[in-house]
Amino acid sequence: MKIVVKSVVLIFSLLLMACGGKEEKKKEGFSVDREKAKTEKPAEAVPATSAVPASQRIDLENKGVGPVKSVTLSPDIDEALAKKGEEIYTQMCLACHRVDKKFIGPAPTGILKRRSPEWVMNMILNPEVMVKEDPLAKELIAEFNGAPMSNQGLTEDQARSVLEFFRTLE
Repeated sequence: MKIVVKSVVLIFSLLLMACGGKEEKKKEGFSVDREKAKTEKPAEAVPATSAVPASQRIDLENKGVGPVKSVTLSPDIDEALAKKGEEIYTQMCLACHRVDKKFIGPAPTGILKRRSPEWVMNMILNPEVMVKEDPLAKELIAEFNGAPMSNQGLTEDQARSVLEFFRTLE
């Protein structure tokens, strides 16, 4: 029995010595070993067509993609419609758009000097499709750090009211 106990202790000691003996050297400070991540260009990267940012470029011919094919603006601003549009803008748009300065999205001041009324309304009503199919909308999303415009679920009448409000911001 003594031989068995001595043999077990000897085998156990040999196992401990075989596993031990590795001494880790502690490094001073903190370090992390990382592999460099592979980055790929987005599949839908849109090259800018000019040195002028998309938010400042003038394109009055593009009507955008969506339900609005034609908008007729009267020479005079409809104040009641503009007031309704301002209320909708304040409630639905102000979180991302400031009237006269760049914020999460572009400022609407002077937008009708740069975009057609149809394009503006289609962007309000149909932002997901516009960003996928309209070259100018693609450039805008790139300019504004990939922040897509959310669809607020406005009706055409509400979008027309917002458009009329934008006319007051010239």
